[in-house]
Amino acid sequence: MGAALFAEYSDVINRTDIFKNCHLSQNERNELLDIFLACCRWTEIYYGWRPNLKDEGDNHLIELAVAGHAQCIVSRNLKDLKSGELLFPDISIISLETFLQGDKP
Repeated sequence: MGAALFAEYSDVINRTDIFKNCHLSQNERNELLDIFLACCRWTEIYYGWRPNLKDEGDNHLIELAVAGHAQCIVSRNLKDLKSGELLFPDISIISLETFLQGDKP
């Protein structure tokens, strides 16, 4: 977990429009985020790998994965994350479905 990703999660969890049909209250969503964050390891990014991705807003994910020595990034944004100018062969970009099925990246 890094500063930019934390800010993004905090922003999304507080968007009432996308949770209008959700059975969880705002407090319950915040508690769920707190539980998730308790399982995360805070990682500082000391080096920016830029320019890299077409969407500047996604670069922090690659940088966080590199800094944290991650094996994979789990996202629905596969197309954008896989289109980088820089290659990091030790980091796989996989879908949530692939991750949950336990398939190896």
